[in-house]
Amino acid sequence: MTLSFTAVTPEPSLLDLPWNLPLENWPEHYIASLPHGISRHIVRFVNLEDRILAVKEISAEVARREYELLRNLVRLGEPTVHPLAVVTGRTDQNGEELNSALVTEHLPFSLPYRALFSTNMRPETATRLIDSLAVLLVRLHLAGFYWGDVSLSNTLFRRDAGAFAGYLVDAETGELHPEGLTFGQRSYDLDIARTNIIGEFMDLEAGGILDESIDAIEIGNLIQERYDALWNELTSEETISASERWRVEDRIHRLNNLGFDVGEIKMRTDEKDGKTRIILKPKVVDSGHYHRQVMRLTGLDVQENQGRRMINNMQAFRALNHLDDAPLELVAHRWLTEVFEPIVDALPPELRAKLEPAQIFHEVLDHRWFLSENQHQEVPLNKAIESYIRKVLPEKPDEMALLGA
Repeated sequence: MTLSFTAVTPEPSLLDLPWNLPLENWPEHYIASLPHGISRHIVRFVNLEDRILAVKEISAEVARREYELLRNLVRLGEPTVHPLAVVTGRTDQNGEELNSALVTEHLPFSLPYRALFSTNMRPETATRLIDSLAVLLVRLHLAGFYWGDVSLSNTLFRRDAGAFAGYLVDAETGELHPEGLTFGQRSYDLDIARTNIIGEFMDLEAGGILDESIDAIEIGNLIQERYDALWNELTSEETISASERWRVEDRIHRLNNLGFDVGEIKMRTDEKDGKTRIILKPKVVDSGHYHRQVMRLTGLDVQENQGRRMINNMQAFRALNHLDDAPLELVAHRWLTEVFEPIVDALPPELRAKLEPAQIFHEVLDHRWFLSENQHQEVPLNKAIESYIRKVLPEKPDEMALLGA
């Protein structure tokens, strides 16, 4: 067998895997017991040293194409799994040719949509999943990526404060168009998404997982509504009068609250009926406004809604400690050592793998608010941490156990 590896960086440890065996026959000690979505190809999660990898068997041509697409999406900063290598030239012990393999890195703390719900999917959870998929699809379309097979099964989800963050996991049918997508390409992607989502929710309904109040067709139609609202907010022109220039800043704030940055503002003056109007069209260049802000200030790599919660809490900490004139970097350092780190440090070792630290921080703040509401007084942070660790966290689903750790 003459193996060929295509990889961005050398990965000699990949040679230790049994490439002479069909993927479905790999010994159990190689396999990580991770939940995964429905796939048209054989996919296995594999333990390799201190990492977990996803291996998918496909033809060499398709593997190379998907590998390059994923590399380009990573380069553009889009939310997707990271490609590691393409393995070709596989043969079995009898010299028979085996399919090539695409190797990607497993996304920590990510789950397929089915694994998020062990018994029942509530209506609000279903809506949040559709919202996160709509945000992901808009981001990809703005980058010029046509997906071609939009579905919940081809998406991984990570908890992001009270919402979910979606990541593309299968780019096999995708196309990257640097000049941008046409209306027809975007519409076709949305139609595929709607059809697939309806089918996936009907499947959940047949399995008794779906709440009886959820209508699969209504949920499928929701992706169009959510997508259109977000796309229009990000790309549409807005006409305002010259006396309402504050609305320019308001538009920027709305975009930031959706998690998008504004690269430039294009304005032109249009005179009608003797009145001056400003036609505003923001150029949205990237998303992750709060994520990048938290990363810059603290070095923490968090999801967008988690980042928004952290920045808001940081601003409250700044006001309560009379640090209005202090540089934000100094405020962030004090907040990190006096607020965030005490929460993480208080976690017992056996509970630290339950959720990501940023998610635990978010839930501790929610728990503190709940306690303060019930007691009609401000509950100290240390008391809220103690209560959360004792009453709430032990009852949480052990997600790292579910993820095969």
